[in-house]
Amino acid sequence: MTIRVVLVDDQELVRAGFAMMVEAQDDMEVVGQAGDGKQALALLATVEADVVVMDLRMPVMDGVEATRALQARAELPRVLALTTFDTDEDAFAALQAGASAFLLKNAPPDDLLGAIRVVASGESVVAPRVTRRLLDRFAGRLVTDQRARTRFDALTDREQEVLGLVAEGLSNTEIAARLFLSESTVKSHFGRVLMKLGLRDRVHAVVFAYESGLVRPPNDRPD
Repeated sequence: MTIRVVLVDDQELVRAGFAMMVEAQDDMEVVGQAGDGKQALALLATVEADVVVMDLRMPVMDGVEATRALQARAELPRVLALTTFDTDEDAFAALQAGASAFLLKNAPPDDLLGAIRVVASGESVVAPRVTRRLLDRFAGRLVTDQRARTRFDALTDREQEVLGLVAEGLSNTEIAARLFLSESTVKSHFGRVLMKLGLRDRVHAVVFAYESGLVRPPNDRPD
């Protein structure tokens, strides 16, 4: 299946370079380009895309705000956030807004293309352990969402347990060993967690765990 990609960057030369790279792949095509977040939202209302390669720092509407706005739409594409700045603040903002991946613009071409493929497949590029490190650092900016807590309470005890272990950064294999279950059973449980909570991948499951109060910031955890 061909991966439909939308490129969003305020620098036309950067978009042109990315477009040449993407179009050279047998399994990808560029279905649209935009110069800022506002243009991107308008474009994505008219074209179907699987992955949006989104610059975070743009005029008019930045990539974080545009990514957040996309979350309110049905059948939304996944967002691969790009930035020239290697800062935890950028990564945190992108992930909290709903991005499934975070890369620097100067990453090797193969890394960018690989990230597009991973995100299109439904996975995330940022490891859950990295997500938890970011959330631990910036947890003070997160406010426990009562609606998230209500959705969490609708999970079964086993599903809550699996989500908690995912939030710790454990892989399906590690969770299976911890709970004495088969890996396929863990995958089934976690698949139901994602479906019930309306989440896209493991990274956003970790974010939800903080928002629901399942995981507490380090300062709030018992010694």
